[in-house]
Formats: sequence, structure tokens, C-alpha cells
Amino acid sequence: MPKTTLPDRIRTFLAQPQPAIIASVRPDGQPVSVATWYLLDGDEVLVNMDAGRRRLAYLRADPRVSLTVLDSGDWYTHVSLQGRIVRWRDDEGLGDIDRLSRHYRGVAYPTRDRPRVSAWVAVERWHGWGSLRG
Repeated sequence: MPKTTLPDRIRTFLAQPQPAIIASVRPDGQPVSVATWYLLDGDEVLVNMDAGRRRLAYLRADPRVSLTVLDSGDWYTHVSLQGRIVRWRDDEGLGDIDRLSRHYRGVAYPTRDRPRVSAWVAVERWHGWGSLRG
């Protein structure tokens, strides 16, 4: 499926540290969703996971994801992105999780003793609600 271009108003919204939920699919078809930090990184979305999470195995087997980003001040306003993970990288030195932590909390990620993995999602479709509808 081809990537989509996000309109400037959606990119501006996504550039803010908003609450988000990411959903993936287990091998048995059961959907799984968890809260996550994200970062708009060019035309892709960066997410980062503890290397010990089962979610990594699910995503490696089926890279399709849905990410819903909520306006922190008005949860009716939100954007849902559908896409797939197109790149993986071990987060050596924890630079990617530090980028995410600084974006959300203003400081480096405090847990330094667990390996992490970064993934980039190519957006294939999106839809907005509330003030971002259309």
C-alpha cells in the first residue's frame, strides 16, 4: 500500500507530545493495544520498545499497526494513523528513547539497564476527529 502525505495541520498536531495508543495483532489474531510515546520523524513515526516485550515478536511477524493520537486537552479531537513498520533498529546508547523522553518529559530516559528497540511506521492512511476531522 502506498504511503500517504500528511497535511500540515495534522503534522503540526502530531509534532506535539500528545497521548497515544498503538495497536498491533498477535499471531492468533487477537488485537493488542498499549499506551506509547511516539515522535513524528520526517514522514514516518518513531516508536520505541523495551527489547523484552512480546509486542516486538508480534510486530516482527505482522508489522501492521494503528496509532491513535489524542489531543491532550480535548480527547474527542484525535488522529488515527494506520500503517506498517518499515524499519527496525536496536537502540544502542538509548538515543532514540532519549529523544522520545525529552519530547514528552524534558529529560533523558531514566531506565538505562534494559535494551530497547526502535521502529519506524510508514503511514498508509489516516483519519481525524473533532477539530481535525476531514
